[in-house]
Amino acid sequence: MGCLVSTPQDSVGNRKRPGSIGDVSVYVPGFRIPKPVDFSLSLGDHLPKNLMERLSALRTRVVVMAGQEAPTVSRTRRKSATQHGGSTLADLHQALQDYLPVLLGLVKDGSQLQHNVQFAWMNQEDEAEETAISNAWYEVLSVLHLMAMLSLSQANLLLLPRTSADGYQPKVSEENRRASVDIFLKAAGYLDCAVRHVLPQFPTSLREDLPVDLAEGVLRALCLQALGQGVDIQLGMAIDSAKATLAVKRRLACEMVKCWQQAQDNIMNLPLANGWGGKHRLFIKWKYVEAKAAAYYYHGLILDEGNTEKSHGMAVAALQAADEYFKESKRSCEAFNAASPLSRNPPLWGTMKYLSEKIPKDTSSKVRINRDLYSHEKIMETAPTLPDFSLALKPDEFQLPPVVPSWNEENVGGGQASSNQL
Repeated sequence: MGCLVSTPQDSVGNRKRPGSIGDVSVYVPGFRIPKPVDFSLSLGDHLPKNLMERLSALRTRVVVMAGQEAPTVSRTRRKSATQHGGSTLADLHQALQDYLPVLLGLVKDGSQLQHNVQFAWMNQEDEAEETAISNAWYEVLSVLHLMAMLSLSQANLLLLPRTSADGYQPKVSEENRRASVDIFLKAAGYLDCAVRHVLPQFPTSLREDLPVDLAEGVLRALCLQALGQGVDIQLGMAIDSAKATLAVKRRLACEMVKCWQQAQDNIMNLPLANGWGGKHRLFIKWKYVEAKAAAYYYHGLILDEGNTEKSHGMAVAALQAADEYFKESKRSCEAFNAASPLSRNPPLWGTMKYLSEKIPKDTSSKVRINRDLYSHEKIMETAPTLPDFSLALKPDEFQLPPVVPSWNEENVGGGQASSNQL
């Protein structure tokens, strides 16, 4: 069903832990790196030479490019280009897309070939330095995970504020914000496909032995992170729009809370290693608290529009909760940035730039006014429950690509274990 080998972390290790990852708008918990594989040893008697060479060449390209890209992703890059002039992130992403339809031939129709090759990848969030499994579905899962991490890295680069041509403070263009939402949905689509269509291919015993990087909880948390950050961008654009109502902004903020709460629930009890894994947990905690500050702020403003003492009292409680969560979010942010590998906040922009100015100011004024009007007993001391909205943002519908036609040739061997269709 798949032989597993995990290499424990040692004092030397091959994993390169960066001391600092620079400015972070979107957290990426490192890149898992594939280790070289000699397909001729395990597939030489089963595949035509040209198909085996194609499979080997495509994977070698991924191994080389991922090894070159991983150290640089730990450093903030506003523009990165290869000798051909294209983005290295985009090139590696394309290499993975080229590799996937050829790789899927190993699992086509339940072929026994899926167990012939031992695939090894270097982990980032697991205690084990690397995990090798003789199952091609492990390779498929690892490819989808890396495609999602590349997308999140691309979104991070788009969302780092840049000094505008007019010389004013750094900001993120509307074009970049809209593009980042599409990228977040694409990343969520890869992860959603991994959870719904690839993980079920593993027997239960093997699923339990997967590195924590590929655990269902981590994959779901990353998917929800992508959706949560996409909603955050939408809220920022709503704040900038004169047409967006308070109700629209409150709904987006509450949806953002739901995303981060579910992400935290998925990752909370997983054995994440110190370093990338521990920092990942801190990032989700920070964003969850930050989202609650936004949601309670807009909920408070809407409650304050009511005409009763009760609604005004609930508004005060909601705004006070927003202020407390805002203060807590700053502490959570500091804890995240101080955790290894070190990171920095880019200049404030978007949702939190606006709310960092409005929450303290509006809370102070409305609390003072309402406390002057009503007695202490009439003001609710417990924050009102936030309204519950279903998530409007959904992952892209990503489907595994069809197997390349060369796998259909009669001289491709390996036998049929089942009729399990892709």
